[in-house]
Amino acid sequence: MNRTDLSDIYRAYIACLNEQAWPRLANFVHDQAVHNGRQLGVPGYREMLEKDFRDIPDLRFDIQLLVVDPPFIASRLQFNCSPKGTFLGLNVNGKKVSFTENVIYEFRDGKIVEVWSVIDKAAIEAQL
Repeated sequence: MNRTDLSDIYRAYIACLNEQAWPRLANFVHDQAVHNGRQLGVPGYREMLEKDFRDIPDLRFDIQLLVVDPPFIASRLQFNCSPKGTFLGLNVNGKKVSFTENVIYEFRDGKIVEVWSVIDKAAIEAQL
């Protein structure tokens, strides 16, 4: 898979998330998907994302930086949202916060097979 194809797949994946088009998620996520060391598969991955959208009703994934080196993608995602209640152990309670997530994805057969993700919690703490 070349850089352009992988970039296009990733951008379509992000659009799928933003549209909450869960039936299409299996087009992008491998049956063996692992997120930060946890084996999730497609059902667990979907549950994780559905929970994120329940906890953060105005959640939107915005690509700020994208580096493609097949079979890997590194992405910096920007968020401007209002998590309900507690988020990452912080009492956000609906306050609008901005933060980033740095994510590395490994693809196999054109699908995400492994994800390593770190959210900038310090940025949220500074806004609270």
